[in-house]
Amino acid sequence: MRKLYRSRTDHKLTGLCGGIAAWLGIDSTIVRLIAVISAVCSFGTMVLIYILCSLVVPSEPRMHPF
Repeated sequence: MRKLYRSRTDHKLTGLCGGIAAWLGIDSTIVRLIAVISAVCSFGTMVLIYILCSLVVPSEPRMHPF
């Protein structure tokens, strides 16, 4: 089972959409478009959910070059 992480490389604000896209195996642009459309249609509720998820979902672990 794969874990959901905020992306360190594919990020615009917090990396949440990039992490969700990597977790789902789709392009991050699609996830960002869905997030923006749902934020507009939900009258800002999605913005609150995005902020809460950004606080809860951990960042992608750093890979140590050994």
